[in-house]
Amino acid sequence: MKCPKCDNTISRDDLFCPTCGSKVNDIKEEEKQVERVIVREVPRKKSNFGTIFLTSLITFLLCAGALYLSYEYYFKDKISFNTNPAVIDNTNKNVTIEDTGIAEAVGKVYDSVVVVKNYQKSSLYATGTGFVYKVDGNKAYILTNAHVLENGTSYTVTFTTDQTVDAKLVGSDSYSDIAVLQVEAKSVKSVAIMGSSKDAKLGDTLFAVGAPVDSDTYGWSVTRGILSGKDRLVSVNETSNQSGYIAQVLQTDTAINSGNSGGPLCNANGEVIGITNMKLASSSVEGMGFAIPIENAIVYADKMISGEEIQRPYLGITMYDSNATSAYSFWDRGTTQVDGIVVNSVQEGSPAEKAGFKKGDQIISIGGVEVKDVLHFKYELYKYNVGDKVKIVVKRDGSNKTLEVTLKSSKEV
Repeated sequence: MKCPKCDNTISRDDLFCPTCGSKVNDIKEEEKQVERVIVREVPRKKSNFGTIFLTSLITFLLCAGALYLSYEYYFKDKISFNTNPAVIDNTNKNVTIEDTGIAEAVGKVYDSVVVVKNYQKSSLYATGTGFVYKVDGNKAYILTNAHVLENGTSYTVTFTTDQTVDAKLVGSDSYSDIAVLQVEAKSVKSVAIMGSSKDAKLGDTLFAVGAPVDSDTYGWSVTRGILSGKDRLVSVNETSNQSGYIAQVLQTDTAINSGNSGGPLCNANGEVIGITNMKLASSSVEGMGFAIPIENAIVYADKMISGEEIQRPYLGITMYDSNATSAYSFWDRGTTQVDGIVVNSVQEGSPAEKAGFKKGDQIISIGGVEVKDVLHFKYELYKYNVGDKVKIVVKRDGSNKTLEVTLKSSKEV
C-alpha cells in the first residue's frame, strides 16, 4: 500500500507514514471513497420481466395447442384410459363386416343340384347327389358317381322344386367313378357352371352342396371349406364289384359325408371344379374329403353321351405286390422279399407275351416312372391310350431288361 501524499510504500499495520507522517486511517478512507466512486460508475441493467413472461406464455400456448391437435387427430382412438385390463370398451368403435359369405355363389349352383335315388327291383338301394351339367335340345345330363348307381335297376332324381322324375342311365365307369344320367330338359331349372380345378389355388374357399346321410332330411345341405391339396393320389380299396385302384383327386376340408357322393365341389364364384366322391373315414382323421377334378370327369361324361366306348390299355398279365404272401409261392428265390411288382402269369397271345414278359419278372418302371405296387402300376398304365407303345423295365435273373409293349384293349386279344 502506498502513501497518497509521498507515494512511499507503507504497511497496513502502520498508523503513520514513516516518510511524511500522514495518518494511515485517512489514507484507507480515501481508498474506500475511490472504491465507492468506481462502483457508482458501473450502471445496472434494467430487468425486462414483461418480455420474458410474454414469451413464456406464447410458448406454453403453442405447445398446448400442438398436444391437443395430436390427441384429437391421432392418439384419440389409440389411447385407452381403462384402468381395468379385463374390460374392453367397444362402445365407440364402428365395426364394418364386409364378408357376406358365399350366398350368391351358392345361388348359382343350388338349383342344378339333384338328389339321386338308386332302386334295385323297385326297392330303394342307395341315395346320392348329382348335378345338371349339360342341356342338349330336349335332353339334360346329370353328372354323379358310378358307385352311387352301382347294382341299380332304375333311378330317379329330385330337384329343388320337389319334383321327382325318372332318369335313364347313359353310362357308368367304375374306374373313374363317373356316371351320367339323362332326364327331360323341361324338368331342369338351372344348369351348373363348369370351372377349372387347375386354376384353383391352395387355400381357396370351396363349398359343396349335397344330400348327406338322409336325403329326405338333409337334402341340399351346404358345407364350406378350403382347397387343402391338389393332385393327391388316393388308394381306393377293392370291393366285390371293383378291383382296387388309385384316384387322382382334390383334397378339401369341406365336410363330405355319405350321400354327398356325386355332388358338386365349387369355388367361391359358384363354378364346379370337382365331383365329391369319397371321404377318408378314420377315428384318427377328420376334415379330409376328396373330389374328382371336373376336367377329368367331363372327358368321361362326354364320351358316354356321344356313345364312345371307354377303353383302357390291356397287357394280359396278372400281378402281385412283391411283398405279398401270395407272390411267394411261385417266386424262384423262395420267400425273399423284394421291391416292386411280380408277374404271376402271362396270357397267351396278349401284348405282354408278344413283348417278352415271363412269369416271375419283377416290374421296375413303366414309361420311365418307377412303380412301387400294383395300384401304382395300373395308375401309370391307364395314362396311355390303346395303340400306344410303352417301355416297361423288368428285373430278370438279377439284371434289368427293357420290354416295349404295344398296348391293346381286352377285346382285341
